Amino acid sequence: MFEFLEAGGPFMWLLLIMSVVALTYIIERGLALRWRNVVPDQIAEALSQCESPQDLSTLHALCRQLPSPASRMLSAAMDQFPYPKAENMEALQTRARKEIAQLESGLVVIEVIVGSAPLLGLVGTLHGLITLFGDFGAASLADHTSLAKGISIALNTTLTGLLIAIPSLIAWSYYNKKVETMAIELEALCDECLRIYYPPSSVAKQAEVVPSDAISSVESEQQSPAPKRRAKRRRDPKQS
Repeated sequence: MFEFLEAGGPFMWLLLIMSVVALTYIIERGLALRWRNVVPDQIAEALSQCESPQDLSTLHALCRQLPSPASRMLSAAMDQFPYPKAENMEALQTRARKEIAQLESGLVVIEVIVGSAPLLGLVGTLHGLITLFGDFGAASLADHTSLAKGISIALNTTLTGLLIAIPSLIAWSYYNKKVETMAIELEALCDECLRIYYPPSSVAKQAEVVPSDAISSVESEQQSPAPKRRAKRRRDPKQS
């Protein structure tokens, strides 16, 4: 193993450091992004049992006992209850962005390793090939065995970079989707908490009311007969 790393040159040691960092963040994010650490079952169950604003006091006390992203967001929502719903939702969105940023912490390091490990391995291969062909003279070009061995050693860095990038890409994609799912769950919990304290207002559409005077005038016009036209009597020319 040591000979394999030493044959890869200085870039192989950099890839080794990147692999250790990637493995550390993959394990750390795997432990941090467990559902019981983000949305404890006790918090979700207590919220489902709340039916009135008075029941939220028990939930608030439980959120203080169980620190988690869900409890912090619910506590932030309940602390803003004296304010209107619009201001509460705005403050809650700010808090949600902060919690999501904490859940995504470390994923950017894995993402950087996913993109840089294959490139670093390719650079290591090019460095090895340049060194290999630089050491070969005109007399040594006939030694195909040494040349093939040198090329194979130079390609080790490319292989190592890909072996680091592929598991890191899988972990990054999985954790990124998991954070998105957790964000939707946190949004649903906060929305349910706000609906308990701020019940939806049943605003009925009011019909336009016509004044009574106008109604009576219209009815009187409909009931009154049309004015009769007086026919002009024609004089009989014999009577004149």
